Amino acid sequence: MDAIERIKSQLSGTPVVLYMKGTPDFPQCGFSAQTVSALRACKAQFAHVNIFEDPEVREALKTYSNWPTFPQLYVNGELVGGCDITMEMYKNGELRQMLAEAGAVTA
Repeated sequence: MDAIERIKSQLSGTPVVLYMKGTPDFPQCGFSAQTVSALRACKAQFAHVNIFEDPEVREALKTYSNWPTFPQLYVNGELVGGCDITMEMYKNGELRQMLAEAGAVTA
């Protein structure tokens, strides 16, 4: 399975996927940490992919998403954006609503 097929498989496997540097418990950059914090504040269930563990996916994502930086948040297979967009959506309530509509928010 090539990197693009792995990305498609990851995105189809769960409604919310965060491609990040590190893991939710041990993020390896501040932007990834902020994005995880926003998702956790929304009580969202999400999958994560540590891009440092799969360099092929890391490079392929830049082309797949046409987004050069990380983290990258996907909801229902669609790119939401990086840290700045996620944080703006969190602050104005759009993120929680989007996550709820995707069925990813726990009570």
